[in-house]
Amino acid sequence: MLGGWGNLMHPGREVTDERIERLTDGAVLCRGLGRSYGDSALPPPGVLDVATTIKADRFLSFDDRTGELTVEAGARLHDVIWAFLGRGWFVPVTPGTAYVTVGGMVAADVHGKGHHKNGCFGAHVTHLLLRTADGRMVRCGPNKEAQLFDATVGGMGLTGHLHAVTFRMQRVPSPWIYQESERVDNLAAFLEGLRAAAAAWPYTMGWIDCLSTGDAMGRGVLYRGRWATPEEAGRRKTPRPKARVSVPFSFPNWALNRLSIKVFNALIYRGHVPRAKRGVVHPSDFFHPLDKILRWNRIYGSRGFTQYQCVLPRAVGSQGVHRFFERLTQLGGASFLCVIKDCGPQSRSLLSFPMEGISIALDIAINGQTQTIVDALNREVVELGGRIYLAKDAFTQRADFEAMEPRLSRFSAVRRRYDPALRIRSRQSARLLDPADAPATVHSSNHRGVDSPDGPQGGTR
Repeated sequence: MLGGWGNLMHPGREVTDERIERLTDGAVLCRGLGRSYGDSALPPPGVLDVATTIKADRFLSFDDRTGELTVEAGARLHDVIWAFLGRGWFVPVTPGTAYVTVGGMVAADVHGKGHHKNGCFGAHVTHLLLRTADGRMVRCGPNKEAQLFDATVGGMGLTGHLHAVTFRMQRVPSPWIYQESERVDNLAAFLEGLRAAAAAWPYTMGWIDCLSTGDAMGRGVLYRGRWATPEEAGRRKTPRPKARVSVPFSFPNWALNRLSIKVFNALIYRGHVPRAKRGVVHPSDFFHPLDKILRWNRIYGSRGFTQYQCVLPRAVGSQGVHRFFERLTQLGGASFLCVIKDCGPQSRSLLSFPMEGISIALDIAINGQTQTIVDALNREVVELGGRIYLAKDAFTQRADFEAMEPRLSRFSAVRRRYDPALRIRSRQSARLLDPADAPATVHSSNHRGVDSPDGPQGGTR
């Protein structure tokens, strides 16, 4: 069985090889470290093998004048960060975990706390080396095979198999982060705080207690950050990767319930003392706080969980965001973790998630009401003109996705141009994207598969 970070298991097995050109020969889909929450990195129905790139992880070249780095698609973000941070470089965009592959970052066009300033990862990619469904190796970029590039960035691995990625690293004045955090009383204050912070800070985000109601709805903690100056960093040595602990077993399914989540949220909110804090912090504490706990997904138990992430356009204002949270409260969607971020303009990529507005991400334990909750939230998002993030989705239905994604026909046309028979597919594409005449089955690879009961250990595709 094979799964993703949400612990949803499906029939499948991993195939791996250090030679990426051999690995992708005839593969139906490439998979990174398995950190997609839903089914985007799982083979489609009727297919067993999926190629995983985790052994194709070499650093190929680096230009220390321009910061341009080329790596194989299976290179881990964690390794990139710690190879270059001490040399004064950092990745231009990082998602909330460092345990992803660079190929997965392209496939999901990941964003982070700095989207309002730096956009998505794809905005910093200069070249991709891609093997298309007919076996051709194609080099594409913003100005070369641009339509293929725009469909591949954010295209969830459906336009071809990524072999190598070239992108620009970012110079940083020190390897430390200067952070300010502040307890915020309600949703209106939170949205105003995000708006004000976006004008002055390169990184912003907030944690929200989404179980609070009434005047306290949307209360939480707002974070602002930037790279510390050498003077602020002082005599601190270059930080090292944080020590990690692991959740050793899956929690009982009853452990996370509305009461326990409400208590947890109250402790986090009231435990932020004093009300406002500031100081220099470790970059992992700022960018990847949950990476200190390996297999934290086990707290949701054997039933697993889904993360519902949507973005609501700026035009709906605070009223639209408030409406979304009211609907969530009515549905009883208790969320252990709710993160809100400010997003900048939409990118050129055809299926990239962010648009200018507010992103909301909710972890929801899977039970008999999950599909009902997702369907209801999707109806709100469609009416408000927003959309959902494919890297997190496991439950959205085709009609809802088509209603929220006007760029879909353009993506599908490019995909068909390079893969007329739709040989490259996923369980997610079968659910949301593939037409009725797509193949029902595809022959498995000749490589030896490796069963993976827990799913692989990180990666967004």
